[in-house]
Amino acid sequence: MRLVLIAAAGAAGALCRLGVANLVGERSLPLGTLVVNVVGSFALGLVLALAGPRLGAVAVSTLSVGFLGAFTTFSTFAIDTVALQESGRSVAAGTYVVASVVLGVAGAVAGLALGRSLVDP
Repeated sequence: MRLVLIAAAGAAGALCRLGVANLVGERSLPLGTLVVNVVGSFALGLVLALAGPRLGAVAVSTLSVGFLGAFTTFSTFAIDTVALQESGRSVAAGTYVVASVVLGVAGAVAGLALGRSLVDP
């Protein structure tokens, strides 16, 4: 049953990722990928902070491996960065890398902090 839940959550995560990409659209930077990766980092921090006290192992793996694993994407981030660089947009590529890492880590920290505050109010 766990595998079925992870697979279903993965399908939902992939569809949500597509929805965000379509909603955000293309701009000077690949904002759709940036948004899903930052939101996904926040959500993973939240899920992991709530994992022990509030969520069981099946729920954690369904949300983290299934939904968030399909929702976020490192490979697209990498290809987007290479495409920016190859198109002569080195500053945009560097900005995208820095923004992705800084905002992703900030999102994870914020998610963990929120989750911990919900566990230990």
